[in-house]
Amino acid sequence: MACTLDRTNPLGGLPPKHCMGGGYTPVFTDRLLLEEALLFCKTQLEDNLKENVNLVRVSAPLFVTRASGFNDNLNGTERPATFEPRDFPGVHLEVPFSLAKWKRWALHYYKVEAGRGIVTDFRGLRCDDDVDFTHSLYVDQFDWEKHIKQEDRNVEYLKTTVLAIYKALYDTEQAVCKKYGIEPYLPEELTFATSDDMIKEHPHATPKERENILCKKHKAVFFIGIGGMKEDGQLRHDGRAPDYDDWVTERPDGGHGLNGDLLLWNPILKQSFEISSMGIRVNPEVLLKQLDLCNVPERKQFVWHKMLLDGTLPQTIGGGIGQSRTCQFLLRACHIGEVQHGWYNPKEVDILKKDGINLLGLGEFDADPSAKSS
Repeated sequence: MACTLDRTNPLGGLPPKHCMGGGYTPVFTDRLLLEEALLFCKTQLEDNLKENVNLVRVSAPLFVTRASGFNDNLNGTERPATFEPRDFPGVHLEVPFSLAKWKRWALHYYKVEAGRGIVTDFRGLRCDDDVDFTHSLYVDQFDWEKHIKQEDRNVEYLKTTVLAIYKALYDTEQAVCKKYGIEPYLPEELTFATSDDMIKEHPHATPKERENILCKKHKAVFFIGIGGMKEDGQLRHDGRAPDYDDWVTERPDGGHGLNGDLLLWNPILKQSFEISSMGIRVNPEVLLKQLDLCNVPERKQFVWHKMLLDGTLPQTIGGGIGQSRTCQFLLRACHIGEVQHGWYNPKEVDILKKDGINLLGLGEFDADPSAKSS
């Protein structure tokens, strides 16, 4: 999702103005009922995903070694949460940003056949992420990956998979709304669009403005082609690491990239809202090309990259579906902290509390939660 956080505003992480000052009323005021609803949302979505995409649940690591190259590099600039085991100085362990690379290895490890995949209940930390009403330092998502055949590396297979995932989300919303008396919002049909076409149609709009234009019109959109540069050297839409999604392969429509974002129009926030990022993954040829484009050819020496380049790892499609982000949408919350225990700007937490918007576990203490440890 294109970033909208205004870092020049000390209170830039607050929800939109129309949600403040009494403009928003939480669906849940009973905290235990909210927790029940959160579990229901996640359980329903996971079950629907497993059925629709042919996935099996597996366990996942909380940390990986830096030397393995298994951590997802996101845009390539973020700092991972890192530590050294007490008795093994010099060994650097990292909390993953996501399991984009690990999942592909796991398909090999579990010997998952083509046409079947895995899903994990991933928990991670993103120290350099925005901290606002839709972003948190803590990330929880259903990280999934599916073994595909070489001939499946095309945009039609991508679209078929996206539709199966959207159906899982649509059915989950129907069940949640029925159980908790919430008005359904999602359309039955998902719209596909490409970043290349949207740049041509709206050349002077920002990435976020293009997302808003699409989502306001269609309510649910899969935006194809994320990552890579335009001819002017600027990001085509948003950044992507070079070693998981394929963002260079040319499509029949003349655009590039076999990946995309699942975006919704959020009726509470009145803006586009990313639920998932996914795509067909790099093959050896595309990996080398994208590593060179990003000026990181040294990654070829990492264990994971060697396994991909020598053909050990299978061809795959995969992505992550934000659990808290999805719950925020389904339960019509204006701040992600209402559905997740996280850390947010204490000044903003206080303002939200005075407006009757209580974040989970926060705003209940007199001591400043931002105070430095002694």
